Amino acid sequence: MVTSKTISNGLLRTVAVLAGVYILLLFLYSIKTVLVYLFISLLFSMVASPVVYFLKRKLKFPHILAVVVTLIFFIALLAGFIMMFVPLIVSQSENLSLLDTAKLEQDVNDLIAQVNNYFGIDTAKMIKESKLTSKIDFNIIPAFLNGILGVLSGFGMGLASVMFITFFFLKDRKLFTIGAKKLLPDAHEDKILNSLRKVNFMLSRYFIGLIIQMAVLFVLYLTVLLIFGVQNAFVIALITAFLNIIPYIGPIISTILVVILTLLGHIGPEAQGDMFSTTLYVLIGYCVAQFIDNNFSSPLIFSSSLNSHPLEIFIVVLISGFSFGILGMIIAIPMYTALKVIAKEFFPENPVVKALTKDL
Repeated sequence: MVTSKTISNGLLRTVAVLAGVYILLLFLYSIKTVLVYLFISLLFSMVASPVVYFLKRKLKFPHILAVVVTLIFFIALLAGFIMMFVPLIVSQSENLSLLDTAKLEQDVNDLIAQVNNYFGIDTAKMIKESKLTSKIDFNIIPAFLNGILGVLSGFGMGLASVMFITFFFLKDRKLFTIGAKKLLPDAHEDKILNSLRKVNFMLSRYFIGLIIQMAVLFVLYLTVLLIFGVQNAFVIALITAFLNIIPYIGPIISTILVVILTLLGHIGPEAQGDMFSTTLYVLIGYCVAQFIDNNFSSPLIFSSSLNSHPLEIFIVVLISGFSFGILGMIIAIPMYTALKVIAKEFFPENPVVKALTKDL
């Protein structure tokens, strides 16, 4: 017989469980940055492991030395990548010192007047009705670049944390594996190990596809920039192709960045006349390159590497972006892929899991 005391106890237990889950979620959210660092370190250790094995087996390096040399190798690659930006920063700093915002604003106003006369429209009235200012503030350009530099400076702390964690992931990989096997229930050990192998395989395919995608974009971007004689074309193409690692908003940031850098590259008196026409051509070229990527490269990667519907990917990236910011958007797809593999291994008969993992 169900008594009021039994119902009360059941309600209390339910409330306690919900409160515990809520507190746990709050705690996890409060340490979300640490969780992101751990996940990135785990992915990076997967990428670096083949290099460690090569140094140990082929060159007979001791384990710790192989790990240290591998990390130094990747840090050197990253440092070389960053050092490529120095000529770009120097040249754009010189361009900013030549920037005459008053003259540039006058040129834009003259261009608007020519458009008004040619097409018979009142641009100022249109801007006013849209509740936008009719005066363009070009001082936002230096502010935008300073913001980018601020983000890059904050990147250093995250990089140091990821490298530190990755060192121990690589150094104590066997200890972690042995410890994990001891902690795993015997009934689920095979499923967990099988899930890890599948995750490793699928993420390897994803990263290879992502590298190919960025390489294709780099070639397309570089071709556009060289055709129109943009300064520091190689570095700009490399930066804008690399930004494509951020799903959906990466191409938008790349386009804004290349427009600003192209404008700055034509600030000098001898080139200012071609500023807007060259920037327009570069913008069109980038849009064409992104059209090729959106319709050929990206679908190929997501369909063959991840076996996920584009709408799935979009929703996952959106949720992860709102929860964890830019870093969340970058790791959303690998994390979602890992969760799908684990879910299929442990809950193959669940109808939701079946629907999401039918192509895995």
